[in-house]
Parts: sequence; C-alpha cells; structure tokens
Amino acid sequence: MRVFRNLSDVKGIKNPVITIGTFDGVHLGHQKIIAQINDEANKIEGESVLFTFYPHPRMVLYPESHNLKLIQTQAEKLSKLEKLGLQNVIEIPFTFEFSRLSALEFVRNILVNALNVKKLVIGYDHQFGKNREGTIAFLNSVSRTYDFEVIEIPPLVVDDLNISSTKIRDAIKSGNLEKAASFLGEKYFLCGKVVTGKQLGRTIGFPTANIQLTENYKLAPGKGVYAVEIEIDGIKHEGMANIGRRPTVNENEDETIEVHVFDFNRDIYDKNVTVFFYKKIREEIKFENKEALKNQLYQDEKSVRYIFNRTSL
Repeated sequence: MRVFRNLSDVKGIKNPVITIGTFDGVHLGHQKIIAQINDEANKIEGESVLFTFYPHPRMVLYPESHNLKLIQTQAEKLSKLEKLGLQNVIEIPFTFEFSRLSALEFVRNILVNALNVKKLVIGYDHQFGKNREGTIAFLNSVSRTYDFEVIEIPPLVVDDLNISSTKIRDAIKSGNLEKAASFLGEKYFLCGKVVTGKQLGRTIGFPTANIQLTENYKLAPGKGVYAVEIEIDGIKHEGMANIGRRPTVNENEDETIEVHVFDFNRDIYDKNVTVFFYKKIREEIKFENKEALKNQLYQDEKSVRYIFNRTSL
C-alpha cells in the first residue's frame, strides 16, 4: 500500500477508484467501502484510493472545544487499511484553509484535475466541502460534467443500528466493549509502554503493569475494571485492567491504566505491549481500606477467569 502525504507527490495511480473520509476506527462500515472500491478498481484495471485527512477535521476546526479522542492512531489505521487490500492512501494535512474549499473546487481541482478520478464511492450520508454542500445529489449532478461515476454505499446495520465512529466511541467510553467489538470487527485495543508506577498493587498481592499510551489522543475505555488480554513479546496473557484514579489509595492522582497479568512473574518495564479489552466487570469503587480492596480484587479475578473459562485460581 502506497501512502502519499502531499498531492504533488501522487503519481502513477491507474484509473483511480476513490473514497473520501477520516475512517476513524476502520469499522465494518468502512471495511464495506474498502471492499467495494477494491472490487470496482478490479473491474476497470484500476487502483483503489482512500483520500483522507490528518489531523481529524474537528481537531482543527474546534481546537479549544472538540475534546475528541480517536479510536485508532494513524499507524494503526494504516496497518488495518493495508490488511484490507487497499492500494493507495492520500493523507492530506487538514487545515482551516483546506476546509474553506467549496465542494465544487474539491471535485474539480483535486478529484478531477489532480487525481483523474474514474469512480467515486461514497457512503449514503457523506458530506464534504465548505458548509458540507458536497452531498450525493451534488456529486451525481457534477459527475456528468466531469465524466466520473458515483457509487453510493448504503448503511451497514448491526443490531439494527447504523455503524458510525461516533457510536463506537460512545460504546468504548461507556465500557460496552462487546458492542464496540461488534462494530469494529475485532477487540478494541490500546498500545503503550510499561512504565514505573507507585507499585501499590504489590503490597496487596496484585502487582500491575502501568501502561503509558503510545499516543495520548487515543481513546481509553471509561473508568472501571475490565477482562483483558495483554500481548507481551508477541504472546497474549489473560488478566484484568483497572482504568481510573484509584480512589482507595489516592483519589487526587491522574487517571491510570494498569493491568494485573494472571500467572505471570516477569520484569516487563519499558516493554511495548498491547491490551485487548473483552468485557467490563464493574465500575471503579472507593473502598474503606486496602483490605476491602484486596477482597474485591480476588472476586474480580474470579469473574475474569470465569470469562476466559478458567475457573480455578
């Protein structure tokens, strides 16, 4: 898969079949579109192209108020797109000036003149350009002038809900990791490095790996305890994660992501790991003392082991 980060660098794309969007999460709806453009490209001996942006438009247009966390880092997004067989990504820096392009200017100057688009594959509700005037109806009207085909993709429905990145973010924030996984087509995960924490877990028999996220704009699930797998040196281990401020020991500290790995006793400081989230076990609770916390953690471990079909301690 080729990645272009400047329009002037784009060369040699034969009969481009293009789709447009931020594609945060590359969820099942996005995957349906990628499959479609790959198929359409094959029909005309062309190449599939995603025209996307970085940073996310909301981060540029509303820098003080967007509070946006993303489902994927850019590296994770590109890796997933490549696995789907996409041939080209054009990742244009999104700026305020770019946002002022009218839909007609975008189609004429970029899609037609710069890229020579042959087919444009667009989700049923996609809008682009200044004032979001680039609708399906608009595209159908100008495509006749500029001689390219517009193909509309209907919504992909899971559990009677239209899939969207916003709905996935809401599911992750609320701790509904099963719903997020059903929309993404895979377990939600976080990547990071194991860093030194306060090592309080060791004092109650539950040592944890403190995870520092690779990118701070990646969305972490809401506060609580989760059944997880953690991948260390290419091997997955079962465990339980706590996300929150650990109110029993210090409620004023910053939010942390900690993983207690079952049946594991190795030094993994400074290692890069991936944490896969399966299910939320409970909300974060402030206990009366460390002994009450320790008793609850034993119950949490039993619950998580049961989820992974390992009922013995």
